[in-house]
Amino acid sequence: MDEIKPFRIDIPQADLDDLRARLRRTRWAAQLPGGWSRGVPVRYVRELAEYWAGGFDWRAQESKLNAFPQFTTVIDGQPIHFLHARSPEPDALPLIMTHSWPSSVAEFLEVIGPLTDPRRHGLDPDAAFHVVAPSLPGFAFSPFPEPADERPWSVERVARTWAELMRGLGYERYGAHGNDAGALVTPQLAALDSEHVVGSLITAGLGIPTGRPGELDGLGERELAELEELTAWTSGGSGYGPYLAARPQTLAYGFADSPVAQLAYLVERFKEFDGWGTGKEPVERDLVLTNASLYWLTQTGGSSSWTYYEGAAGLPISQRAVPTGVTHGGPEVMRRIAERGNDIVYWGQAHSPSHMVGMAAPDTLVTGIRDFFRMIR
Repeated sequence: MDEIKPFRIDIPQADLDDLRARLRRTRWAAQLPGGWSRGVPVRYVRELAEYWAGGFDWRAQESKLNAFPQFTTVIDGQPIHFLHARSPEPDALPLIMTHSWPSSVAEFLEVIGPLTDPRRHGLDPDAAFHVVAPSLPGFAFSPFPEPADERPWSVERVARTWAELMRGLGYERYGAHGNDAGALVTPQLAALDSEHVVGSLITAGLGIPTGRPGELDGLGERELAELEELTAWTSGGSGYGPYLAARPQTLAYGFADSPVAQLAYLVERFKEFDGWGTGKEPVERDLVLTNASLYWLTQTGGSSSWTYYEGAAGLPISQRAVPTGVTHGGPEVMRRIAERGNDIVYWGQAHSPSHMVGMAAPDTLVTGIRDFFRMIR
């Protein structure tokens, strides 16, 4: 691990001017029949792009991110950017938080304050945290070096990198939390560094049937019906996963050259996960455009898809090395399945209108994190 250096986001004005100019020069596709079933409608993307070019204030979002201390280092040859917000509470527990795909550390903008300084936010200070929130390798300000490292960026490699980061920060005992891609990294980190990790907390992902022999043994008809309904809900979609796994470089040209191509792709992921365009939007458009801006301005649209082309996308591993919690767990039958391979001590039933929990329902995430680590610390 190299020296840790202070970092501040300061996007050159020329890059912002170029973004706006490209948005205004967009050559728009014709609208195909079928609405959302054919992809994100032209009118929807066009309205977002017009706001991105003329109403969205990147500098305001940049300031929100810069309100938290940020640093960079190099671990195993990979540049790593991270937020590191320390709590004023003397007994605060260090907590490493791993964001989702396709997202960024901006996912945690609304949760870091209540976690690090609960008194200031009207919460009991009995659960406070020193928050470390790294940008995943290949995301935003953790870009892949050139030439690219040919060694696969597996979830296990990220977990080793996080363990080294926490060691370098001097944290001997810490908790871990993650959402989506972060929910894959977190239990892997717990298994790898169980001597130092006190608990593994994820938003969801455990208890989803995988087809392994004996996995459904002992379940009743009602429970099996619940699982069948869940499987039907999660199946289908655009098929983006297999394409990212097979041909990510092909998509990367569009992401690098057209901000609208990058925007439409990210919006489709939100739509597919969360029902975008079908009523009240679960995530504010400024947050959506903050993420789109981070991908565009750092040219990481292609590299951020490594979880697919490295075969790292999937479900969290099971581990019994440390206690496990799930903040937004599904039906109780999923807990029964999850308990077969994990020491489940917390199964929250909070609701989020979005897969991107930290952005759509930050209060529920803060509550889940505080409740879980109260139980085990």
